Amino acid sequence: MKKIYVMCMIAVAAALLLSCGKKQEEDKTDVVQEKKRLEIVTTTGMIADIVRNIGGEAVNVTALMGPGVDPHLYKASEGDVGRMANADIIFYNGLHLEGSMADVFEKLKGKAFAVTKGIDRSMLIQPDEFERAYDPHVWFDVRMWMIAVEYVRDKLIEHDRASAVIFDTETQAYLQQLAELHDYVLKLAKSVSPNQRVLVTAHDAFNYFGRSYGFQVRGLQGISTASEAGTADVQELAQMIVDRRIAAIFVETSVSQRSIKTVQAAVVAKGFDVRIGGHLYSDAMGTEGTAAGSYIGMVTHNIETIVNALHGGKVSNTP
Repeated sequence: MKKIYVMCMIAVAAALLLSCGKKQEEDKTDVVQEKKRLEIVTTTGMIADIVRNIGGEAVNVTALMGPGVDPHLYKASEGDVGRMANADIIFYNGLHLEGSMADVFEKLKGKAFAVTKGIDRSMLIQPDEFERAYDPHVWFDVRMWMIAVEYVRDKLIEHDRASAVIFDTETQAYLQQLAELHDYVLKLAKSVSPNQRVLVTAHDAFNYFGRSYGFQVRGLQGISTASEAGTADVQELAQMIVDRRIAAIFVETSVSQRSIKTVQAAVVAKGFDVRIGGHLYSDAMGTEGTAAGSYIGMVTHNIETIVNALHGGKVSNTP
């Protein structure tokens, strides 16, 4: 009996050791899996949204520029530089959107990537005011943003080949959603009569939108918000609105409303009543957790707001 008892105790002890060993191995595996999660830093919310849609649980994403932040004027803080230094990958827009941060990205070559790099330069708009430079607001043409999505996928796969199937599967699903979004925007845009397809905003962020969806775009400040409009610019834009009988003009969430309010006053002074048709998301998305806190939600909000206002219907989101 004593021998049987000893053998039983040995068996129990062995089982406990095996159990502990298995638990330790599971704990180690959990730690390894946690460490394998890529740390991604992005500049804008639109880029962060791409990474989250593709990467899922395989990535941790930090966006430096939140809702209402103007990337043209943004300056990296000491904390931002630290976050970028500790990141596995940094994704930024490029094409001079981030302005003064270009020097930081230059120092982080090898892990900092411009999502616009995969877009053929023949597809880009080169405004007269930009000497040998391009309009950076490519996300307003959904089809061009789909190219950026594929570029991000490729970079994620290069850094985490074990998650390649996940990245590719999620990318295909997201691209399908974006294709449907493009069709929706085009359908709503065509519902506005051609002579009323004029989009007036504070700055020329919507040129790719205009080219892709058939709108004439007029921005008071030009491509970058770093420039300022003069009295002559205001009067010229106001006269165009009067001549074309444009029903509404728009403010942007990341740009001061003052300039558009000035244009509205100039139009009224000329005897024509133009409304503020609502707020549009241009260089930044909405608050996380809201409909406009995603790229698809932002684009949907914009086209519905524009079409609603230009049709002369009830405006539900006037600021």
